[in-house]
Amino acid sequence: MMKFGRRFIGALAVAAAVVPLAAPAPASAQSKPTTLKAALHSDLKIIDPVWTSALITTNHGYMIYDTLFAVDDKLEVKPQMVDKWEVSPDKLTYTLTLRDGLEWHDGKPVTAEDCVASIKRWGARDAMGQKLMAVTSELTAPDAKTIKFVLKQPYGLLLYSLGKPGSNVPFMMPKSVASTDPNSQITDTTGSGPFIFKKDEWKPGEKAVYVKNPKYKPRSEPASGFAGGKVAKVDRIEWLWIPDTQTQVNALLGGEIDLVEIVPADLLPLLKADKNVVVYVGNKAGRQYTMRFNVLHKPFDNPKIRLAALYALDQKEFLDANVGNPEFYKVCNSLFPCGSPLESTKGWEDKLSGNAAKAKQLLQEAGYDGTPVVMLHQTDVAGHNNLATVAKQQLEKAGFKIDLQPMDWQTLVARRAKKDAPSAGGWNLFFTSWGAVDVINPAAAAFLNASCEKATFGWPCDAELEKLRDAYAAESDPAKQKEIAEKVQLRVLEYPTHAPLGQFTSPTAVRSNVTGMVYAPTLAMWGLEKK
Repeated sequence: MMKFGRRFIGALAVAAAVVPLAAPAPASAQSKPTTLKAALHSDLKIIDPVWTSALITTNHGYMIYDTLFAVDDKLEVKPQMVDKWEVSPDKLTYTLTLRDGLEWHDGKPVTAEDCVASIKRWGARDAMGQKLMAVTSELTAPDAKTIKFVLKQPYGLLLYSLGKPGSNVPFMMPKSVASTDPNSQITDTTGSGPFIFKKDEWKPGEKAVYVKNPKYKPRSEPASGFAGGKVAKVDRIEWLWIPDTQTQVNALLGGEIDLVEIVPADLLPLLKADKNVVVYVGNKAGRQYTMRFNVLHKPFDNPKIRLAALYALDQKEFLDANVGNPEFYKVCNSLFPCGSPLESTKGWEDKLSGNAAKAKQLLQEAGYDGTPVVMLHQTDVAGHNNLATVAKQQLEKAGFKIDLQPMDWQTLVARRAKKDAPSAGGWNLFFTSWGAVDVINPAAAAFLNASCEKATFGWPCDAELEKLRDAYAAESDPAKQKEIAEKVQLRVLEYPTHAPLGQFTSPTAVRSNVTGMVYAPTLAMWGLEKK
């Protein structure tokens, strides 16, 4: 696990550069249409990257949408759809001007009104977006190319918020699409990004297809992380859903596909032994496994019962069962990623280490009555499919009664949005992972959003936690940010929202004739070339 740098705009320095894996393909190899076939970590069933934070949908979003700003290889904010911007002397007014020549996939020009509508819809769902909108008194489009923010108070995270790389990404959409209720899923996939989604060829459970956008106008700067020129260098990309990871690897070895997004550690020797395959870690900062509580229903409506779960869980067992190879994981008793500026074990030293006796004591004190815990168990995502089974054993040892319910990831993604009682199709616990950049600070981390109805799945509601998140967002001094982050950690022990279950990295594999992969916290497929 690499050590993060300390460069921040509320973020971390992570290797996100575009690094070729082999020599560039000669021009003659690009003279005929090229198709790249990839096996990703999940099937694509939900196509709205604002409605869900699911990684597969974020990957989809980066294919077809663009952003006003983006982060480069040092996670510094750079303009993307924006040409220039100005900040008033009192730092209360931001004026953004769009680049010339931006078009939607249907040929209509991108307007500031489109972007304002997109920001507002994203701002209703995303943790950082909500904080930004809370300090915004006016968000308007004075003309077709100008976006204007008028703030209630100075807010140093505005540009970073508009360029944040983690779910939910503030992708720009046409006003007609962005006007969709934030709590309803969009069906129109018109974007302005480097690829066009072929909705007519989309077959959930089989494949998703993207073709090069001939009208896309990339920036002139070299590609760097999610910033710079997003140049599509293949004509067609097919995401093929292959549920079994061994089958994915066999297809890659046989040349039937060109890329496997996530390779389990136990299959790496097969790939490393083949000279026609290149294995690398694209997201060097890694991800954080997480267990999420639903605070709306028994038994986790009781904070003390949630705390009991934090004592019962043992990070290392999760990492051993789901990653296996210590080369690719790290035990981390910090709410914020180890290696990041906000890393701290304060208050968490004795948590997440499998203390069943302490958990039993807390359950007894809290009056746990044996209410079954409906635990959603994803079965089809490599490196995640043993999270629930490990948790079941650990929690049962502490005295919880667990109702384990297996399902595929996309079914889980839909179900976790339900507020129904667990006995009526709802849930108590589910498991996921976040990119390190997603959980890098209190403002960015979606699972720390405790704004009740506005919070994401699990719906925590805690005024004290929200005050701390506001204080963090308003603070610019790194030392004071660290102090506030530690207060957040301590508050989460009084009002638990989720359990961090350790950090890991995931190897990706490509055929050796594929070059130009983007090294970034999320899969980005512009720049890819295929000989």
